[in-house]
Amino acid sequence: MAERTPRNNKKLNWGQTSKTAVFWMLVILLPFVFYQMIDSGREDYVEVNYSVYARQLEQGNVVEVEITSGQYVQGEFRQAVTAQDGNRVTRFRVLFPIQNSEMLIQRIEDQGVPIRAKEPKTSFGTVFISLLPWVILIGLWLFFFRQVQAGGNRAFAFGKSKAKLLTGDTPKVTFGDVAGADEAKAELQEIIEFLKDPQKFQRLGGRLPKGVLLVGPPGTGKTLLARAVAGEAARPFFSMSGSDFVEMFVGVGASRVRDLFEQGKAHAPCIIFIDEIDAVGRHRGAGLGGGHDEREQTLNQLLVEMDGFESNEGVILIAATNRPDVLDPALLRPGRFDRHVVVDMPDVRGREMILKVHAREKPLSKDVDLATLAKATPGLAGADLANIVNEAALLAARRAKQHLEMVDLEDAKDKVMLGVERRSLVLTDEERKLTAYHEAGHAIVSVRIPGLDPIHKITIVPRGQALGITVSLPEEDRRTHTKKFILGQLAMAYGGRVAEEIIFGTDKITTGAAQDIRHATELARRMVTEFGMSEIVGPMAVGEREQHIFLGREISRRHEVSEKTAEVVDAEIKRLLDEALHRAREILQHERELLDTMAQALLDRETLDRDEVKLLVEGKALPPKTAVIPTPLPVAKPEKKTAPGPGTVLGTPPAEPAGA
Repeated sequence: MAERTPRNNKKLNWGQTSKTAVFWMLVILLPFVFYQMIDSGREDYVEVNYSVYARQLEQGNVVEVEITSGQYVQGEFRQAVTAQDGNRVTRFRVLFPIQNSEMLIQRIEDQGVPIRAKEPKTSFGTVFISLLPWVILIGLWLFFFRQVQAGGNRAFAFGKSKAKLLTGDTPKVTFGDVAGADEAKAELQEIIEFLKDPQKFQRLGGRLPKGVLLVGPPGTGKTLLARAVAGEAARPFFSMSGSDFVEMFVGVGASRVRDLFEQGKAHAPCIIFIDEIDAVGRHRGAGLGGGHDEREQTLNQLLVEMDGFESNEGVILIAATNRPDVLDPALLRPGRFDRHVVVDMPDVRGREMILKVHAREKPLSKDVDLATLAKATPGLAGADLANIVNEAALLAARRAKQHLEMVDLEDAKDKVMLGVERRSLVLTDEERKLTAYHEAGHAIVSVRIPGLDPIHKITIVPRGQALGITVSLPEEDRRTHTKKFILGQLAMAYGGRVAEEIIFGTDKITTGAAQDIRHATELARRMVTEFGMSEIVGPMAVGEREQHIFLGREISRRHEVSEKTAEVVDAEIKRLLDEALHRAREILQHERELLDTMAQALLDRETLDRDEVKLLVEGKALPPKTAVIPTPLPVAKPEKKTAPGPGTVLGTPPAEPAGA
């Protein structure tokens, strides 16, 4: 990358600094010099004591006097007088012992000596204080004037771009540091090659793309990809956030857009990266200020700069957002953003590569299997995986280990995906028993329904806000889900509530199934209204849709179906949920013995993994429990039990990208 000095890291110019210091010293010393020039023209008077003055006054040797403030007297002798220091004095100065003494003044008048009154002499400090505001104002005016002439480094630079220019001394991130986004890397690699060798593509009439939009969920590595482009490209790279354009001052955003592209054209060919472009690129015409809204003016200027009358050849704009639906259509069209690169959630292979990238500088034990860890983390983005590796390193350090072991990574994964263990939360025996049967009900229904994801872990150790958790993880990533799978998910969601009814009776069911019921209801509603999986309603999208309009218009709700259709939809949702509840009840009543066995195993061990669940389902005894030394926790008082309930089913929501 070409060596350039960034604006924020300029080396100190001692020559310019010295000139500036001398200039300000002259400005400050100017009042002192001015005062000295005025005062230097006056002849000094010699100080004499009052006795000498009184004697010369009585002898008539005083020609005239000048009195200041009624106490300070200066005048001239007719004949020189020898002062106390032995020098001959013609002009004298004396201080009256009493201020405004009429008697002393009367004595002067009696001798016929002319008297002149004079205003007190202005002191040097008074002159300086009176001139200081003018000196400051003139100095500030000169400073701003010099700054504007020099290009407005920061003064009066509201309209200047805040973009950072990445240079050769910036820590480099390359494509080797990015994993799990092979298609996006290929698209951006082509941009870099175009910048390095444009003739290769222009031979066949190709032109340089003007814009690349990176779209994807949070944490998938959009900004990291842009940093990798900066590290790979041997061209200037400007980085800026979308929120940096909009300020409280009118017209500042548009001015900064102009300045940004002027800098880009001066350094062409170059790359400009705008992170979170949705902060400035939203739909126009939705704001209270209409077309005069500051954000819309900024967007208008951005549209003109990207594809207007003036060409910006050699300037490529890369932008990132996780909300492409709110962007203005004029911004997304070809000619402005020629390419839309989707940075999606990584698959199992991508997750393994991401884990390797983040773990390559950490000491790993021989038992670490990142492929297994990748399979156990479906739906997690790159940022989540980086957090797992970091949490594992912190956990291993807390346990005084020299290497990261697989158990550290597993515990870190559970912490990130399920929440922190709350072992300080003391449960009563009845609560532990109820939680054990609740989670066992989820697990047994999941095991007995074919096609569902296998059980990964069951625990009655409180995590987060749940008193117990049943975790199902898919053996492979799913992008779509069948109706059979979703119906099985509904039955599994009701497994905990049904287990409570069977064991404790309908009068002792708890609020622990609230989240399960909410999840099942939402799933059934989507089956009917979105997925078209209802034979009665048919394959149509129905329901109400809220239209969220920005300031200036009211928030309205549009009814897309009739009241009769809405009743049919509600009845169909109720039917699906009743069938799922009945299916779960049949399974658990038939597996009552297994329910008791699994609940007792949870009470004894608190956590069951996949292999232990498989042994229980096959009717085999569990191996002896190994002693585990828990991580020491700070002593705390028992918390008040405010958790919503014992059961939480974690799985992949259907018909959405993994991890949504």
